[in-house]
Amino acid sequence: MVQPHILLVTFPAQGHINPCLQLAKRLLSTGVRVTVATSHFAIRRMKNNSTTHAPGLSFAAFSDGYEDGYKSRDDVHHYMDELKRVGSLSLSDFIASNTKQGNGFTCIVYSILIPWVANVGRAHDIPTTLFWNQTATMFAIYYFYFKDQSFSVSLPGLPDLTTRDLPSFFIPSNQYAFALPSFKEQFDILDEETNPTLLVNTYDALESEVFKAIDEYNMVGIGPLIPSAFLGDLFKGGYNKEYMEWLNAKPKSSVIYVSFGSISVLSKPQMEELARGLLDTGRPFLWVIRAKEGGEEDKEEDKLSCREELEKQGKIVPWCSQVEVLSHASVGCFVTHCGWNSTFESLCSGVPTVAFPQWTDQTTNAKLIEDVWKTGVRVNHNEEGIVEGSEIKRCLEIVLGGEEMRRNARKWKELAREAAKEGGSSNKNLKDFVDQIAKGC
Repeated sequence: MVQPHILLVTFPAQGHINPCLQLAKRLLSTGVRVTVATSHFAIRRMKNNSTTHAPGLSFAAFSDGYEDGYKSRDDVHHYMDELKRVGSLSLSDFIASNTKQGNGFTCIVYSILIPWVANVGRAHDIPTTLFWNQTATMFAIYYFYFKDQSFSVSLPGLPDLTTRDLPSFFIPSNQYAFALPSFKEQFDILDEETNPTLLVNTYDALESEVFKAIDEYNMVGIGPLIPSAFLGDLFKGGYNKEYMEWLNAKPKSSVIYVSFGSISVLSKPQMEELARGLLDTGRPFLWVIRAKEGGEEDKEEDKLSCREELEKQGKIVPWCSQVEVLSHASVGCFVTHCGWNSTFESLCSGVPTVAFPQWTDQTTNAKLIEDVWKTGVRVNHNEEGIVEGSEIKRCLEIVLGGEEMRRNARKWKELAREAAKEGGSSNKNLKDFVDQIAKGC
């Protein structure tokens, strides 16, 4: 039997690349070959990072029309159009070249926001599989929105969802309307396939009711796709681990860890309120405040007014290895933007959370944290849309003093380990997927 060769194509953003790389490593462990493809810019940034290396894993770059990378000031609609137009041609040429050299692909697995990859695969007679790198709940929300004209915000197995719980793409004021057409195109493509399989970065026990609610597709949980050996940040390097020594000196479950991911940016007034809330707890904290895009220096008016006070009580860093920090015994709480990678990492580390969502799926993940998995609380905004320092302090004290939340966090951590181990649900689901691919070789 020919060894299967999987092309794993990912949207070129860190939150998509991280789980895709973990999926690639899991696939390698089943005996298949894997090539990970993303944009030229993303590949260049990853190139010198040793954590991307694994025996049998290769990388390929395709053009997205933005060779210097997408910047926050760029027009996102133009970028998505170019990604589809230029990316389709570039990826197709790469597949054709590999096939001609006798190094063709058995299957293409692709992440969300790039549904056009399925059409490229079809043009080359290569079967494709969607890797849904968000929650199964998010898939269900889009599914019922597009499929059921009488769509309501009541979903099987979930509490009723209000406007604040829905993905921000559904909200009229949302400035990123590009996403809904992309998801609609995704469902149109799936509908052209017979009982398509979807690989979902979750595990069966975490979202069992959602899996039962949709029988049109073969949805399988293959998560958690977080590193067994700490992955860290693909796009960073050169930082020392002074923050780990700092954590080592703190008592068990005493530290508040604060991070808003690789994209979310808080306004200056919101940063000031967050700083005040942290200071008012009197507790040590590790706060990740990313450097500005392009290495730009902070202007005087952008600097926190209480920076000196903050650095006496806690530690501020531009980057840290998040899984490593969340796994540290001194960390007692995670203030998070609720991106799925961060949310899942907190669940799998058994760390309760203060949910501070910004946009996309984060609002729905915050709902799940507070009302379904019961591992944290969600902040409330004032009339100006700011979360005040007193509210942040209130939420932190609830979470840090909440034994039930801590018990729930430990429960989901153990269930995640059960799913990922040999013979566990996610382990078995991935092996079954590979077996199906191998039959086509």
